[in-house]
Amino acid sequence: MAWRCTGKTNSELIHNMAKAGITHSDRVAKAMTSVDRANFVLDRDEAYEDAPQRIGHGATISAPHMHAYAAEHLLPFLHLGAKVLDVGSGSGYLTAVLHHLVGPTGKVVGIDHIPELVNWSISNLKNDGLGDALEKKQIEMIAGDGRKGYANSGPYDAIHVGAAAPTVPSELIDQLASPGRMFIPVGTFSQYIEQIDKDEHGKVSSQRVMGVQYVPLTDKPRQTPYD
Repeated sequence: MAWRCTGKTNSELIHNMAKAGITHSDRVAKAMTSVDRANFVLDRDEAYEDAPQRIGHGATISAPHMHAYAAEHLLPFLHLGAKVLDVGSGSGYLTAVLHHLVGPTGKVVGIDHIPELVNWSISNLKNDGLGDALEKKQIEMIAGDGRKGYANSGPYDAIHVGAAAPTVPSELIDQLASPGRMFIPVGTFSQYIEQIDKDEHGKVSSQRVMGVQYVPLTDKPRQTPYD
C-alpha cells in the first residue's frame, strides 16, 4: 500500500513506490531521485517516511506517494520546455521534481500565500542544487493567492494544486493551455483528486481519480502571540 513505501534513503523510498505500482515511468522515478526530500522538510530524520509532515504556518508537505501520483498523472503534459504552475508550493519539493521533468528549457512557477514558506522554499531549492535554475528563472517562487493562479507566466501545460479547494477555481482553468491538464484535490468534508483536462479546442472535462485528505486552500492563517 502507498503508506508502506517508507525507505531509509531517498533512493529506497522511490524504489518502494515503484514496487508498489505508484510510479510507472522512468522519467518520474529519475526526477524524484534527483530531489532529496531531506532538503525540504523540517525533520530530516523523517524525510523518507511515506507520510505528510508539518512544515509550519498550518501547512504540510504531502506524503511522497501523493507527489508521485501527481507527477504520473501530469506526465503527458510535462514535456521538455513545458510551463507548469505549482499552487500551494510549500517547501518547494514538488516544484523541484517538476523542474527536472520539464528541463532547463521549461519553466515552473511555485506560488504560495505564505511569504515565509516562499522564502524557505527558495533556500531549500538552493540547498538541493537548484540555485542556478532560480537565477535563470527556470524556477520562480511567488508569494500570492494560488486560487487566482499566476497569469503572468501562463498559460500552463500542467497545473498542480497541493491543497483542497471547495470547487475548482475558474482562474486556474482559464490559465490552462489548450491542451493542458490540472491535478487538484477538491472538496471539504469529502475530498477527491480531480483531473481536469482542456483539449486543443478549449473544451474542459474532468474525472475523479481517488479519495484524499488535504489541508484546505485558504487565506494565510492569523498568527497569535503563541505561534
